[in-house]
Amino acid sequence: MAIHKQKAFAYITHGSRLLVFRHVHHPEAGIQVPAGTVKEGEPPEAAVMREAFEETGLTELSFDSYLGEQIWAMTAAGHEEIHHRRFYHLRCAGTPPKVWRHVEGDPSDGSGASYLFELYWADLPNGIPGLIAEHDALLPALLKRLALT
Repeated sequence: MAIHKQKAFAYITHGSRLLVFRHVHHPEAGIQVPAGTVKEGEPPEAAVMREAFEETGLTELSFDSYLGEQIWAMTAAGHEEIHHRRFYHLRCAGTPPKVWRHVEGDPSDGSGASYLFELYWADLPNGIPGLIAEHDALLPALLKRLALT
């Protein structure tokens, strides 16, 4: 029987750029946006802010809006899990680096491992690389919100 998990996804923008990342030591994990598991009793809006900070190290993030949701079966990736994904738009203020590395020390997979991410900004709407496992599912809603469609 599949395990059901609540997930929060962050589309973080800075102007007309979207933040994406790759796992430095696990390229097979593909290019992603910050996301993670909602903890028991945690509102998804709080979870997306927590996950965004944990995975990026960015401190000048603000909540903008809820974009939508998706049910995703992880069976294609070999996991007996069903993810209820909620997607949010966050904005980054200030002058963030163009490219940087950040260690996530509290991954959602429960492994206790640390992961090194390389984060960078991709231009909206046409410069977004292929994202793994439908991390791009709500990009049309983001583009509409930003009036880029």
